[in-house]
Amino acid sequence: MSKRKILYIGLFLLVLLLTGCTEVNKPITAESTGFWNEYIVYPLSWLITEGAHILWGSFGLSIIVVTILIRLAILPLMIKQTRSSKAMQALQPEMQALREKYSSKDQKTQQKLQQETMALFQKHGVNPLAGCFPILVQMPILIGFYHAISRTAEIKEHNFLWFDLGDKDPYYILPIIAGITTFIQQKMMMAGTEGNPQMQMMLYMMPIMILIFAINFPAALSLYWVVGNLFMIVQTYFIKGPDLKKASATGGAGGAKK
Repeated sequence: MSKRKILYIGLFLLVLLLTGCTEVNKPITAESTGFWNEYIVYPLSWLITEGAHILWGSFGLSIIVVTILIRLAILPLMIKQTRSSKAMQALQPEMQALREKYSSKDQKTQQKLQQETMALFQKHGVNPLAGCFPILVQMPILIGFYHAISRTAEIKEHNFLWFDLGDKDPYYILPIIAGITTFIQQKMMMAGTEGNPQMQMMLYMMPIMILIFAINFPAALSLYWVVGNLFMIVQTYFIKGPDLKKASATGGAGGAKK
């Protein structure tokens, strides 16, 4: 992905984040105005509230059900991301050959490299941006969840299991589970990319980031993370089952040789 595209995505997420943060202390109601409130925060707040009314008044169960419904809704994007990731891995030898062929750093050579790379993607029907779509979809949902929890009085006032939904987990159990399940999910998603140092860095950075966020955010958001991660682990197992078994067998063979 080019630096320009990364910049555009970063700016989009920053604007989205700043738009939401300006109203974090305002209660969310059906009368709340603005795109962010009307189409993201209030629908999530309404779903959780109505779900709780159906599920015996349990807002915790409602958050679990809503999280699963959201994951099912974006499942086609996640399947597309997984297929795109596998296709990109298959093209790595050819991409490496192109980088070696156009190793010069001058502008014309680099432009030629980009053209050849894009032609390679088109030839094999690979979209290098497909892996970004689920992230772009999940970011507003994640921030919307935070707002729905923080700005809906009914959610903040209820508890679930050992924690209050509107406060931090007093025993840090959920944040730790969120970090562990993030690591497992990332490990499964990255099966077959053990030689990529950037991917390996992400494998450890993401769980640490999620752990820090979960410790400082309301426990309801940690619950969303944990349920979402467990869903992703099951989903990844069924989508990438053969690849996971192959990676495990390769790892075992490598260990035996040593």
